[in-house]
Amino acid sequence: MIAKLTGVVDSTTADAAVVDVGGVGYHVFCSARSLGRLPAAGGAISLFVETHVREDHIHLYGFVDAAERDWFRLLTTVQGVGAKLALAILGVLSGTDLTQAILVQDKTSLTRASGVGPKLAARIAAELKDKVGGIALGPVAAVAAAEPAGPVADAVSALVNLGYRRAEAFGAVAGAARRLGPQAALDALIRAGLKELSA
Repeated sequence: MIAKLTGVVDSTTADAAVVDVGGVGYHVFCSARSLGRLPAAGGAISLFVETHVREDHIHLYGFVDAAERDWFRLLTTVQGVGAKLALAILGVLSGTDLTQAILVQDKTSLTRASGVGPKLAARIAAELKDKVGGIALGPVAAVAAAEPAGPVADAVSALVNLGYRRAEAFGAVAGAARRLGPQAALDALIRAGLKELSA
């Protein structure tokens, strides 16, 4: 099984790259986010790879970092989410965005990916909520392993009422809570959250 490829970019398409490794070209499917981070043709690249072997094909899925690969693996455990749909989700949401969306059950953010409707978004959010912490995809998971409570929850609610998406509000308030400490007052969290959102 191929777990990593190091070589040069031969060419790219809308959903894949050909990586030349010692004269052998590997066709590797990638998310739009990973493709956007690849160097131009001829540039050196190292991709983490997930190999899918089926009776009729072998597909390689490439990721510029291990966190995106881990998300890919996690997303494909959800019924109805295949490899292509997982790449579509990863193309529009970063690991941090996904963590926030799942922790606060923000299904609307998940529907931004082509092919993800409200029902599938709800399933993804529900099935992965307890698994997100184990993947350790950034500071948000550490701050909010549980439902926000007290002033944090109230500050998130206030920002949502001002028109911000729940995931954005949660991320801003979580960042403010980290900086201000656990005893931060509600008004301080709201002000700091607004400052972060307007930065």
